[in-house]
Amino acid sequence: MDYKNIKLSVDNRIATISLNRPERLNAITNELLFEVQAAVLEADHNEDVRVIVLKGEGKNFCAGYDLDIITEDESNKDNGGNGVWDPIHDYTWMSKNSNAMMSLFRCSKPVIAQVHGWAVGGGSDMVLCADMIIASEDAHFGYPPTRVWGAPTTPMWIVRLGMERAKRLLFTGDSINAVEAAKIGMILEAVPLEQLETKVNELANRVALLPANQLKMMKLYVNQMYLNMGLDTTQSFGILFDGIARHTPEGIAWRESAITNGVKHALKERDEAFRDYSQRVRD
Repeated sequence: MDYKNIKLSVDNRIATISLNRPERLNAITNELLFEVQAAVLEADHNEDVRVIVLKGEGKNFCAGYDLDIITEDESNKDNGGNGVWDPIHDYTWMSKNSNAMMSLFRCSKPVIAQVHGWAVGGGSDMVLCADMIIASEDAHFGYPPTRVWGAPTTPMWIVRLGMERAKRLLFTGDSINAVEAAKIGMILEAVPLEQLETKVNELANRVALLPANQLKMMKLYVNQMYLNMGLDTTQSFGILFDGIARHTPEGIAWRESAITNGVKHALKERDEAFRDYSQRVRD
């Protein structure tokens, strides 16, 4: 496949998928997600590959969905339908995106995510689908769209954090740094930025020592428990709630503000009260 938004390489039994929109902070588009899914499938079918590494080019892993594109597209769709939201069309569209992210979880081979900078919004949804995450100490994870205009469309916040910690972050949209994320088991390890690639390569090469059939069995063995607990059902709820959140009165008002005043202005307006509170706590 001729990839335009990602890069795929294979070396010494390790396939590396790199998000490659650094000029947009690797922000997500439909095309990028489907290329990630295609690359995962290609690596999964390659008998020479034992492990997949997911990373991002540039200064950040992924800044979430490309809101400049998504807000305009959604507004045009709603207005084209005389202002009527079609929830099933929305569910179908977002299911494709969510399933592309979940391909990291569902593929038969181990996936290690290498994270630096920000992994927020849809970027956090995606990276939490990996089997293991190693991040630089300056990395941050979060889902600020829970404040308005969004809900996680993969269930991995709950899987990785448990009920109370997941609620703490999703009830506020607050971000968490990699050091704290490692302490509470959200990610495997936080390391200095200059050591990040070395640490990921060391782990990937160590995992690749196992026979391919053993790796596939172990991944299926662990994943199956969460599937039996209702992971797929929870994912469906997340996709539905994301669509609803984007069409509440507050969600539509935020979207139209982003189109009229610019995404940066709308994000600043959304997050202002949270910044004030953080400042008061520090003071």
